[in-house]
Amino acid sequence: MKWNVLGGFLAIMILLLTGCMYPEEELAKNQIPYKDQIIAVQTAVDAFRADNGGILPIKTKEAETPIYQKYPIDFKKITPKYIAEPPGNAYENGGVFQYVLVDVETKPAVKLFDLRITEAIRDIKLRIKTKGYPPYKEQLAKNVFTLDYKQLGYKKAPFVTSPFSNQNLSFVITGNAEVYVDYRPDLYQAMKKTDINGKPGEDIRPILVKDSMFVPAYSLPYTWDSKTKEPVFLEE
Repeated sequence: MKWNVLGGFLAIMILLLTGCMYPEEELAKNQIPYKDQIIAVQTAVDAFRADNGGILPIKTKEAETPIYQKYPIDFKKITPKYIAEPPGNAYENGGVFQYVLVDVETKPAVKLFDLRITEAIRDIKLRIKTKGYPPYKEQLAKNVFTLDYKQLGYKKAPFVTSPFSNQNLSFVITGNAEVYVDYRPDLYQAMKKTDINGKPGEDIRPILVKDSMFVPAYSLPYTWDSKTKEPVFLEE
């Protein structure tokens, strides 16, 4: 009898421990970017492209779709022939990343679009909708502003963690109430490291993408101000 009780107790403990470990395993599977997964998808995309006369396995988007959201990979076109299934961290498989292509006209490259940023932006927009209007605070550039978060019910200004530098990035809003992440801190660091002086009016966001697994999700275009030696919003 004692042995049965002890065995039952051990079984319960194992189940509890397994239950505690499972979320961490799911976190690793769904929320961590892996370079080998990107390489596998890149190989599948290249093979599909070679077999289909240069056509890319992407979903059709409207012409005005922001550049880093414009070419999402359509895994239905490459599974299971070119890759067994979407990676565990892909949105299609319950993950937090959208696999997208950049440089589609020259050398299509697979990158990650972090969908967790979507939730933060959705919350800000919901609060703006509830209030009835966006409480603009400070104008940063033509049609680009900061928000008065206290009026939206925030105790602290919301932020997202940069996939490029792991530093906290704030949000900005346009005159038509579209919310974006402010990548100026990341761009400043990247430009200083490369010693590249961007041409006036040239979008410098590709410098973040070049040596990274990510694209700057929900970003406005930026250029380099040669006078102040800082990134600024690119005005149309």
